Amino acid sequence: MASPETPALKPPRTSAPGRVYKPGIVLAFICVAQFMVFLDVTVVNVALAHIQKSLDMAETDLQYIVTAYGTVLGGFLLLGGRLADVVGRRRMLQIGLFLFAASSLVAGVSQSPGVLIGARGFQGLGSALIAPAALSILTSTFKEGPERTRALGIWGALTGLASVAGVLLGGILTQGPGWRWIFFINVPIGIIAVLLAPLLAPESRDTERRHRIDVTGAILLTTGLLLLIYTLNETVNRGWGDGRTIGGLAGAAVLLAAFLIVEGRTKEPLMPLGIFRNTAMRTANLATVLLFGSTVTLFFFASLFMQVVLGYSALKTGLAYVPLALVVAIAAGIASTLTTKIAAKPVMLTGMFLSAAGLVMLARLPKDGSYLTHVLPAFIVAGAGLGASFVTLQVAAFIGVRQHEAGLAAGLINTSQEGGGALGVAVVATAAFAKIKDLRDAAAGNADRIKDAQASGFHEAFVIGAGFAVTALVLALVLLPMMRASERPDTVIG
Repeated sequence: MASPETPALKPPRTSAPGRVYKPGIVLAFICVAQFMVFLDVTVVNVALAHIQKSLDMAETDLQYIVTAYGTVLGGFLLLGGRLADVVGRRRMLQIGLFLFAASSLVAGVSQSPGVLIGARGFQGLGSALIAPAALSILTSTFKEGPERTRALGIWGALTGLASVAGVLLGGILTQGPGWRWIFFINVPIGIIAVLLAPLLAPESRDTERRHRIDVTGAILLTTGLLLLIYTLNETVNRGWGDGRTIGGLAGAAVLLAAFLIVEGRTKEPLMPLGIFRNTAMRTANLATVLLFGSTVTLFFFASLFMQVVLGYSALKTGLAYVPLALVVAIAAGIASTLTTKIAAKPVMLTGMFLSAAGLVMLARLPKDGSYLTHVLPAFIVAGAGLGASFVTLQVAAFIGVRQHEAGLAAGLINTSQEGGGALGVAVVATAAFAKIKDLRDAAAGNADRIKDAQASGFHEAFVIGAGFAVTALVLALVLLPMMRASERPDTVIG
């Protein structure tokens, strides 16, 4: 879904006497690692209904399978980038790959929801080490200029392709050998990548100055978000007035406030708060949180609607997403051209409007709706909006960012993406599953009324997701400049 922190790096070099690493092979190798990480962002969505039945999970707990991965990934991305600089980029890539493979094995053999959710969290931690290390290896291998631009283009395209492959592969594996294989498939790939890394990728680190590792900041941010998400989800059963709900919300607020205090006092914080004086970047990150909350809502609840309400198989659900992913890719390309020729802001506003419109269309999806008449048009509209929004939010996030802050800006926008997705699902799922629970209790076992209850809850999820997109649109409309190419001399993109 995103590319993590991009530090300022030295030109390519060999990491061992006599060994020369060919840039093309280095790129191919780290792209495999990147592909595996971002494949796992979408592959699980199609398998949710099957996982629920297999592990006898409560509907309200399904979101943890998604949010555990996204929250830990987002919370530790900045720390992963700093560790790669200090410990060594290839070494952190290997550690991340091993952790990802090991946690994938645990997820695949898990016999309880708790073990699966915990394994997903460790997958997120592995990904938070892999992604910035791999991107750092790329930027240290390719010199700044056309070579690096082409390499980054391949890198970005592969990330998008991983999203398409994720929903397809998730459907094929879930329908075939079973949902556990969406995790097992990572194990041999990860182990082979760990063993081949010394042969295919150079080692490098930042030796110009000593860095302090802000582990405290990363832990406070991640635990605060996890506690907030858990507390929000549990309100479905406990209610807002329950002492545990109030205590959980208070605890999350204390942890997140402590994170801000630590970042303000630490000499080398993960997130220097001064960078948020930049209005465009501050607005872009907040809009990204909202838009990705909307996006993950679309993937999460559309998958459940198609399987639970419309009765689609896992494979059919995976295939249903392919047009959406393709439209996102096409729209992103068109948006890049329009942003260069016209301005980023009108493209962004159009994209956010279309994203909201697509979700509103899904909110009107009947429980006996057809794919061609109801689902596909909504996916096309939403996909066009998401593609345009993703590109232009990246542009806005780098407005006025100085060269030495480019890595930090990249890390922040990607943290906003992952954190926004996790928080969005938590908030929306809380409302949607509460409505489903109330209506299902009133259904008194009537099958048709239970299906109506599920459809109504999912409809509410789409409406809230649309609300996120509209809020992002209003923020962008009021606070962001036009962002014409001729007016962006200080913008850093890379």
